[in-house]
Amino acid sequence: MLPRLYFRRRPEEVEGLRSQFISSSCSVSYRNTGPLHISHGYKARLVDINGIEYLDTRNNVAHCGHGHPEIVRAITYQVGQLQTNTRYLHPHASLLAKKLSDLLPRSLERVFFVNSGSEANDLALRLARAYKMQQKGATHDARKDHTIVIDHGYHGHTLSTLDASAYKHRQGKEIDKCPAHLRIVPCPDVYRGVHSIKKSLPRKYDASLHKDKEQYCESEIEAANKYASYVEIECEKYPVSAFLIEGGMSVAGVILPPKSYLRRCIDAVHKAGGLYIADEVQTGFGRLGKCMWAFQYSNENEGGVDEIIPDIVTVGKPFGNGQPLAAVITTPCIASAFESLGVEYFNTFAASPVQCAAGLAMLHVLSSEHLQKNADDVGNYLVELFSELQSRCEWIGDIRGSGLFIGVELVRDQHTLEPATEETSFVCSILKDKYKVLTSVDGAHENVMVIKPPLVFSRADAALFVSCFEKALLVDLPMVKDRLKYFGRTPT
Repeated sequence: MLPRLYFRRRPEEVEGLRSQFISSSCSVSYRNTGPLHISHGYKARLVDINGIEYLDTRNNVAHCGHGHPEIVRAITYQVGQLQTNTRYLHPHASLLAKKLSDLLPRSLERVFFVNSGSEANDLALRLARAYKMQQKGATHDARKDHTIVIDHGYHGHTLSTLDASAYKHRQGKEIDKCPAHLRIVPCPDVYRGVHSIKKSLPRKYDASLHKDKEQYCESEIEAANKYASYVEIECEKYPVSAFLIEGGMSVAGVILPPKSYLRRCIDAVHKAGGLYIADEVQTGFGRLGKCMWAFQYSNENEGGVDEIIPDIVTVGKPFGNGQPLAAVITTPCIASAFESLGVEYFNTFAASPVQCAAGLAMLHVLSSEHLQKNADDVGNYLVELFSELQSRCEWIGDIRGSGLFIGVELVRDQHTLEPATEETSFVCSILKDKYKVLTSVDGAHENVMVIKPPLVFSRADAALFVSCFEKALLVDLPMVKDRLKYFGRTPT
């Protein structure tokens, strides 16, 4: 056991050591308002070294709650038995692969275990390239194949997934322009995007103030068709190996594509010989409440001829409830194409008995405690509370999402939809400092409060959160409105 002095260091000492020995590019949340020094957590609560409890609405990795006793027991027992991937047989990996496959459409029955969502998406792109090579023959030049991605999507931090995360091209000098093999299409945002739906906009919204008002759509189907046309055009112009998209886009500000969008995109990609990769790293395992996977959110009739079935699915973040566990799931045909290249896929740490024990325990808790149903129930309750607040609060422009994947977009002006970027940052900070509530900010304009808590989040937690959010908006924000520029952005 580590000496107690490892845990009893003062926050300023810990912060000093970190700034001295850890790169500043490895960010810390709330850096500008005093980072938290967390010692432990339980359910949807995090506790700092002084015993102060914080309501956690942002850590979607602890899917079944922080420190869930059943998952802790499973991990603790397995650590005492065998920790490493020995390259030999172990029942945990095989059983976990079966249980994971059982949660997906029948055709998805080949599993590759990895350590993170970044690794999963990286491998998924390799599988798509291998499949295209097999289909086209030995003379095919895979370097000319294109991958279609969504503007402001996020897929990881390996080189290939950074390339595929279009918004990263605008963040620094490492990737200062879109790589030639990527085709970026607009984010299918029906509130603020280039093809917004009129009925999604506030009653006070004035389209005459927008030069592109002719772009606004009368219905969800019209918006879906217009957004899908960008993918169709790319498929007609370029050789496509993959269409990579998150079922629910968190970094983009909690964007769920309009219902018929995916169907049209997939049809175009398949016609071009490419594959549909569903990135479920953020939204998988029941977070949306209504469905186990975000790609199912677009299904009008599950099991029907138009049912959305990906060629490849990637999972990560919540899979191990905090353990580094992720996976790629695909069809036997696509897996066979990758195997035909003759390259062994070995990952030193992936699918260790400890990781798999965590994954098995997480899936058991998810089922036995009916957490998907809880996500649906509490998520609907949250939307009700936010909607009631919106009727009294000019700051709230849009409420969107499903289950415990919700975005609340703040605007300065309901007529123009001017993003309330500084105000959103302040609200995030005051929620932490005054109300002991942790949340996060995302979206292209950094004006969307993103709510994605552990799925044990209760109705009481929801009521507490919205109550604190209301006070932050209606009491605290007006007091500092003219001084916001001095507070600085809150990194979350």
